[in-house]
Amino acid sequence: MSERTASILAVGSELLGTTRVDTNSLFLTEELEALGISVVRKACVGDAFEGLKAEIAVALDRAPLLVVTGGLGPTDDDRTKEAVAALLDRALVRDEKILGHLVERFRRRGIEMPRVNEKQADVIEGAVVLPNPRGSAPGYLVEARDRTIVLLPGVPSEMRAMFREAAAPLLARTARGPAVRRRVLKVAGMAESAVEQLVQPVYAAHPGHEVTILAAQGEIQLHFASRGTPEAAAGVLDRIEGDFRKVLGNEIFGRDEETLEGVVGELLRARGQTLALAESCTGGTLAGRITDVSGSSDYFLGAAVTYANSAKVGLVGVSPETLDRFGAVSEEAAREMAAGARRAFGATIGLAVTGIAGPGGGTPDKPVGTVHLALENGDGTRLHRRFIAPGDRALVRRWTTSAALNMVRLHLLGRADARRG
Repeated sequence: MSERTASILAVGSELLGTTRVDTNSLFLTEELEALGISVVRKACVGDAFEGLKAEIAVALDRAPLLVVTGGLGPTDDDRTKEAVAALLDRALVRDEKILGHLVERFRRRGIEMPRVNEKQADVIEGAVVLPNPRGSAPGYLVEARDRTIVLLPGVPSEMRAMFREAAAPLLARTARGPAVRRRVLKVAGMAESAVEQLVQPVYAAHPGHEVTILAAQGEIQLHFASRGTPEAAAGVLDRIEGDFRKVLGNEIFGRDEETLEGVVGELLRARGQTLALAESCTGGTLAGRITDVSGSSDYFLGAAVTYANSAKVGLVGVSPETLDRFGAVSEEAAREMAAGARRAFGATIGLAVTGIAGPGGGTPDKPVGTVHLALENGDGTRLHRRFIAPGDRALVRRWTTSAALNMVRLHLLGRADARRG
């Protein structure tokens, strides 16, 4: 094998509609670049057999390595393996060892294996089988003349593990191109234009390297890359990251796969703090983000979704007089919600969110997107922030949860401007 360029093909008719998006290719691009293999083509194709076979032929004509995801399941519309075998004029051979593993996998779950799953034990003649400990569909690496095809499951968790554990070591033996290393730094609580203004000198200091600023939901991301040997590329990335950190400091909350909720959780754990919430406009999505982190029960005690005024009064003790005088979307209500959440759950920190997510409900004084955050700590700290979140209802809620988490993060870091969130 001598591949230095690759095509990626995502199989599944659902990817051509409006309900599914191919994200596997993003992961595969980064992994292939790290091996010194450049991706020159990406495509999605439906399950129709002739169309699938034709697309595989086109991809193999474009690059000597083709990585395919999806279409390895047991149903009639899973035809990737069959299309590759037909294109290469190779037989499919039943592997009794794989079949035995499949039967045992179902037996451990207390289920008799459906007969349709037997096709997953059919191996393309001459292929290397890539094991799948996380699912039922094995993958394959097939060599034909000067071309290599890697077949992976479409389920992201299965695909990622199989590529890293089985396919990548095989491809690494012959990949000769310079490796590409990428890194992402993440910022919360700042506008894209403000971040851009601060980091402009970093761009100028590193000409010739790919540096991009992107606005994601609830955060700003700095993407940068370097090409060379793994050691040299990593060294360049370290220098670029150091320069970004010089100008942004603690505005950077994480790197690469780190999430804001995960970083906040680690800070709470490290400082022996516990958190409770009172949510209104976010309707429980802030609690959802926090509990998406494994082990969050170490520091997160609970949340009251106080959407109605009666819930604000009954669950976290907001004064009816406060609501009458200032309204539910106000600094006064938010502060009482934070105090009530801390008291109700016995947490060291109470955090409150109240606002107008839209599309209706806004007024000239309180337009759609108006949000109040409040934090109360048992050490006497009491913080508040008001801001107007951009976008539609979903985006307002996302920006709000990010701002709330960032308020907690900055508070735990001892930042005097934590109220900015």
